[in-house]
Amino acid sequence: MNTTVLVENPEVDFLHEIGCRGAAAEPLPHVLERIVEFVSAVVRCDACLLYVLEGDELVLRASKNPHPDVVGRLKMLVGYGITGWVAQHRVPVAVSRSAYRDARFQSFNQLPEDRYEAFLSVPILCRGRVVGVINLQHRRPHVHTAREIRLISTIGFFVGGEIEMARQESAISMLSQQLETRKLIERAKGILQRELGINEEEAYLTLQAQSRRRRKSMREIAQALILGEELKKPEEQSPN
Repeated sequence: MNTTVLVENPEVDFLHEIGCRGAAAEPLPHVLERIVEFVSAVVRCDACLLYVLEGDELVLRASKNPHPDVVGRLKMLVGYGITGWVAQHRVPVAVSRSAYRDARFQSFNQLPEDRYEAFLSVPILCRGRVVGVINLQHRRPHVHTAREIRLISTIGFFVGGEIEMARQESAISMLSQQLETRKLIERAKGILQRELGINEEEAYLTLQAQSRRRRKSMREIAQALILGEELKKPEEQSPN
């Protein structure tokens, strides 16, 4: 009788986990946070930052260390700094010590990681196109082995499609919300036109003014108007 012995392999388990979860649709922020978590677990580091290419800018979208004031706001052009250089040339860069002295390095001041010693930056690719960059940093000097660089590069190849898919789904969801908001505003304008005897432009300006005065979105103002209109309607009598 043959017995199959399963040998634990953290790297294979890691890729299997990404593959399984990638089959399920998840919001882009969740996907990015999960990637940072996985990368940090596979290669021990003091910081892991994930940038996503949006237009011609790399935007910090996830971080191992909490940066609520910077995530989503820190941006750099492709070609700017080590991270931008990696995105432009689509090859990894590993600096074992004094990364802040590298000729390509650019400091952003908002990040304490700017003073970390070691730096590994790897492109995230999807069908040959850059979709983001993964950065690993160490407070102390650290030589990134060829195995570590190859492993993170493989992860970059593997998750590139997942990031691109999640980003497209987020864009579709946002477009759907925008269309729904437009419909609500159109209904609200119609209510104002009937009740106040004003034209379409005046109704829109009224909604806009209420939005500013109440410090609420036009969608919220429109929803309130529609709800008020519906409450005015007599309740339908249920058949006995």
